[in-house]
Amino acid sequence: MTDRPYTLLSCAMSIDGYVDDASDQPMVFSNDANTERVDEVRASCDAILVGANTIWRNNPRLAVWSSVLRDERVAKGLAPSPMKVAVTARGDIDPALRFFEDPDIAKIVYCTAPAIEKAKERFGNAATVVDAGDPIGLPRMLSDLAERGVRRLLVEGGGAIQTQLLGEGLADELQLVIAPSLVGDPRAPRFVDDGTFPASRNGRGIRLGEARQMGNLVLLRYALSDRFIDQFYGW
Repeated sequence: MTDRPYTLLSCAMSIDGYVDDASDQPMVFSNDANTERVDEVRASCDAILVGANTIWRNNPRLAVWSSVLRDERVAKGLAPSPMKVAVTARGDIDPALRFFEDPDIAKIVYCTAPAIEKAKERFGNAATVVDAGDPIGLPRMLSDLAERGVRRLLVEGGGAIQTQLLGEGLADELQLVIAPSLVGDPRAPRFVDDGTFPASRNGRGIRLGEARQMGNLVLLRYALSDRFIDQFYGW
């Protein structure tokens, strides 16, 4: 088994690179066709990972919605939806949020060493709490997921996690959906934060694998590593 899962980043954003605006209500950069596609991608993965800020702001359930896809997973001996994975430095995610729903789905919370005891007390039996170092080390976390049987990992945000994965060369594929919207607000979150991305220097290291129109949206699939070829028809 490889030392980390095949890691797929998924993001929907505006034309000018924002994943939301600065209001209290999340913007929607999707449509029915893309929602169905994302559900298929989720169903093809072993785990779905998000950062604490995404959980607080969007309150995602991170479940496979289609009953057909859930049944197909169960027929293969899998849980109806992939494992849920959260990353938090402070371990202070509200256990009443939707991430912690679905008692039959495994949940793992990676946090820093100083926050371990507080996180275990907060989440109780609702999630497995794992020490990911101080600061959190993504290679260590990915290696731990691989040891838990995660071969295909879907990362749905947020910007800090995606920035670090891209900057450290730990992502294999990027599925980027562009919506016909403009946000234009520097207070709003962007797809990635400022950082250094060695793979994109001189246009090398990132290849366009697919471009697909979905109504008024465009899906761009980028290969970030050589592993993309093996997974191209994997979903």
